[in-house]
Amino acid sequence: MKKLDVIAAALVIIGALNWGLAGLFRLDLVASVLGMRFGETSALSSVVYSLVGIAGIYQAATWKFIQRRWHGDAVRARG
Repeated sequence: MKKLDVIAAALVIIGALNWGLAGLFRLDLVASVLGMRFGETSALSSVVYSLVGIAGIYQAATWKFIQRRWHGDAVRARG
């Protein structure tokens, strides 16, 4: 599960960077890498965007579990 967490985190970071670049500089990083213009989509870019979205949902769904795991480790370390 740790590999899945790392992959999901990386995809969420890529998505956040892409949104930041789009908002600040009107630059779509995914489209640029795939040789397209801002706002253009292809089957491959749709797959990338879908994976980023799924990773975000996964991160949101597992957030409480991760917090409990971190909090529990801190409590055990003190005790």
